[in-house]
Amino acid sequence: MKRRRWTECLIEWLIDALISFGILLAATLISLALSKIHDDNNTFSMSLYILAVALIARFTHGYIHGIVASLVSVVCVNTIFTHPFWEFNMSITGYPLTFLSMLLVSLIISALTSQIKRQEQLRYEMEAEKMRANLLRSVSHDLRTPLASILGASSVLMDADASANVNRDEMLRQINREAKWLIRVMENLLSVTRFSGGSVSLKKDTEVVEEIVGSAIVKFRRNNPTISVSVTKPEEILLAPMDATLIEQVLLNLFENVVAHGENASHIEVTIARAGNHAVLSVEDDGVGFPDSLLKSVFDGRAMLLRSQPDGRRNMGIGLSVCRSIIRAHGGDITASNRARGGGCVKFWLPCEEEENHAY
Repeated sequence: MKRRRWTECLIEWLIDALISFGILLAATLISLALSKIHDDNNTFSMSLYILAVALIARFTHGYIHGIVASLVSVVCVNTIFTHPFWEFNMSITGYPLTFLSMLLVSLIISALTSQIKRQEQLRYEMEAEKMRANLLRSVSHDLRTPLASILGASSVLMDADASANVNRDEMLRQINREAKWLIRVMENLLSVTRFSGGSVSLKKDTEVVEEIVGSAIVKFRRNNPTISVSVTKPEEILLAPMDATLIEQVLLNLFENVVAHGENASHIEVTIARAGNHAVLSVEDDGVGFPDSLLKSVFDGRAMLLRSQPDGRRNMGIGLSVCRSIIRAHGGDITASNRARGGGCVKFWLPCEEEENHAY
């Protein structure tokens, strides 16, 4: 394990070194090209190297590469782009102060950029920890109810005397229903663990969006035959790179959220469209919609804590939180709103072209 960690750190360091070298090389080549136009002291080169230091600090890890880039930049500007050219000379009047100022500015930019990245990482870790804490506080209650139901039904069926007076088919259906609900909860819990554990690399293939939607609808109807689902789709086939299993999980979570919180919802309408370079999908229902006070926090994993179900389940919003994590990992985003004619609407969009994998 330690050897693997050391190897990963070495690879990371080498990649950062290549990035630093490439950016400094680009700044040098641009400055050389511009020096063909101005053969005097090339003051623009100082600005280019300061920009290069800022980029290196942004795209590398830690402080060391930015600091080294700052020192290298000062030497390059002095040696290559300051008269006398191709000679390191700090004896000319005013030069020491000028280059000291450049060095300090470069170091400050590097330090500030690295600090900002560190703060962003800490904020992400705090949000992930908060999400895990909310999950741990609620998971015992959410799992206890169906487990108790399964245990009770199975105990009755195992009791030969009592089973003669009960509807065995109804008991079996109850066990089956609760087991399927537990499977959905566990899928979401596994996704929470996966996406809150750090960088996620998705295995994306180009899929027909309509087929993924159709597959999710078929699975949803098996357990919820009383709610109708309609699909509005574009005339042309819409393709998008995605992890099909995860996007199907997003759709199932949105459908089941309608069942859990739609309150008398009887119909779900799915709309597939293309907007620029994005595939846009919306899931609308004819229920009561989202409480206005929860619209801004509906995807943070805590929104549904206050909305208990008649069967004792709280459905605390883990599914919607997972939806956001999955969509953002694909390079898209997701929003929730209420329809003017009543009911809720959740809309998300995915890039239609392959992009670099996003980390969440």
